[in-house]
Amino acid sequence: MADTPQPDHRDVDLWEEHAALYVRTLGAACAGPAVPLLDAAQVGPGTRVLDVGTGPGTVAAVAADRGAAVTAVDPSPAMLRLARAAAPRARTLVAALPRLPFPDASFDVAVGNFVLGHAGPAQAVVAELRRVVRPGGRVGLTCWTDVPAAGQTLVGRALHAAGVPRVPLEHLRPPRSGHPGDPAGMARLLGGAGLRTALCRVVAWDHRVDAAAWSEGLARLLGTGLLTAPAPDRATVDRVLGHAAALSTPFLSPEGDLRLPHVALLAHGWR
Repeated sequence: MADTPQPDHRDVDLWEEHAALYVRTLGAACAGPAVPLLDAAQVGPGTRVLDVGTGPGTVAAVAADRGAAVTAVDPSPAMLRLARAAAPRARTLVAALPRLPFPDASFDVAVGNFVLGHAGPAQAVVAELRRVVRPGGRVGLTCWTDVPAAGQTLVGRALHAAGVPRVPLEHLRPPRSGHPGDPAGMARLLGGAGLRTALCRVVAWDHRVDAAAWSEGLARLLGTGLLTAPAPDRATVDRVLGHAAALSTPFLSPEGDLRLPHVALLAHGWR
């Protein structure tokens, strides 16, 4: 995906204002790989864990529940407020890749859940994570695949069907460099940054959410201007919601909730 321009202050303010709403709606799906990511990185009691790009603190909270000593960082103060609520036992601070404010070998494990693509050149990101873990420590990362699952494309397809151009969320992020979207490419990326026994596999999960709550959340999200520019009027929102409802029918469970299929890459290696 092409690099995007540096966001202006209006865009950053918009993201800060609506971060919690995004996390409760579309962003909630990013919690899916948290457990397998920590499993791959062998996080357990006493593990010194750095969670980079922690967002709402999902991975940090799971790691803390395992008894790990967690440090969670994010460039967004709004996200860190959510992280502190989700993982009160974690140390949290504003910091961003590709340069972290920690000495070499400060942690046993460094993990980043969907941080690739938002934090500078991918190889520099992996090299920095390798730097801050001790010899024998682990680095674990997730990222989206080149080919998304049907549940990941639902909102985009609904906007397209309604004739509403979508503004990529990347316009709210700093300029970035692409990363591989396939397992072999991700394994090479980690190996090229100096990690040993670099492996990558596809993980799949269903993002389960109440259908009515999902529709209401999408309506509110559309009203923020995060997904489209400018924010659509009420008639356009209703048109998008109508298409979303039709497109979501195959994902309705007998209990009435949505089970939206997602896939991602999970890569890990040893220093």
